[in-house]
Amino acid sequence: MLGRKVDERQRHRNRATDAVWGSLAERLRALDGLFINLECNLSTRGERWTRTERPFHFRADPDWAVPALESVGVEWAGLANNHMLDYGETALRDTIDHLDAAGIAHSGAGENVEAAREPAVVDVEPNDGNDSDALRIAFVSATDNTPEFAAGPTDPRDSPSRSLGLTAADETSPGTAYLDLADEDEAREEMTTLLTRARDADPDLLVVSLHWGPNMVEEPPDHFRSFGRWLAERGVDLVHGHSAHVFQGVEIHDGTPLLYDCGDFVDDYAVDADLRNDRGFLFEAGVEDEKIRSLRLVPTEIEDCAVYEASSETAAWSRSRMRELSAAFGTEFDEEDGALVAAVE
Repeated sequence: MLGRKVDERQRHRNRATDAVWGSLAERLRALDGLFINLECNLSTRGERWTRTERPFHFRADPDWAVPALESVGVEWAGLANNHMLDYGETALRDTIDHLDAAGIAHSGAGENVEAAREPAVVDVEPNDGNDSDALRIAFVSATDNTPEFAAGPTDPRDSPSRSLGLTAADETSPGTAYLDLADEDEAREEMTTLLTRARDADPDLLVVSLHWGPNMVEEPPDHFRSFGRWLAERGVDLVHGHSAHVFQGVEIHDGTPLLYDCGDFVDDYAVDADLRNDRGFLFEAGVEDEKIRSLRLVPTEIEDCAVYEASSETAAWSRSRMRELSAAFGTEFDEEDGALVAAVE
């Protein structure tokens, strides 16, 4: 989340565009691919959403935010979340235009429901320069948050009920790919359509990115676990969860890592003294022979609206907490150079 105070600090200080990445900039640049949930608009335009109650509105000045994303090699941004219409349709369109201009793929929001549902496809070339090892990754994005932000159908004659459980006031409005996860049967039917479309690109890896559930919750509900396992059983290679602002445990099901919630990486949020939403991880997936073979969780912490490698004390707390949360799923970690490491089998 690069908006609000993060944006203010970056715009009003004489700092490099990669300052928001703190001590992690070089590590991020060294990755073969970097993929994020973008929880703000990239725009200076638009009016605050007032059609329903919204306590927070997030946007970042693209003059610094886009170069910041480029500086560490972000290749895909998930837009299916509860802040994409904070400043209305104008800011959403600006966000998409700026990402397109920067060559950053995106999924999860668009001009209408068909565009919002469209998967993103990224061809990742390894940093060693060996093009023969390039990896094609397809991303499917959806959110169960803020149904009033849902995109409307392409054809105004379509019923909103036929398109991801829409409740948008304007049936043809831009917005997010909304998925009502409380209705498990319909959610699975809709997701099956999205997965089929993503597989048309013949990807090596298929990732489902879900902005799901309420804030400040440390464990996924049973129906999220059921949905995540269902995705694994249908060949999804990684489930990338976010929304709670605190990390949740990792489950590995049928060889698929289920990251129920990755917590927060960069933001300006008030810190809960018990839940410690300022502490998290960089989640690194090790890929070999077009399969995810390992997970490496590098402890991080947020300070002064930037992200840093965690101090030894903070890292120890985060490792202990992640082990505790993941043990409920039967996931065990080794420790290597301060990071948690798990084999994916």
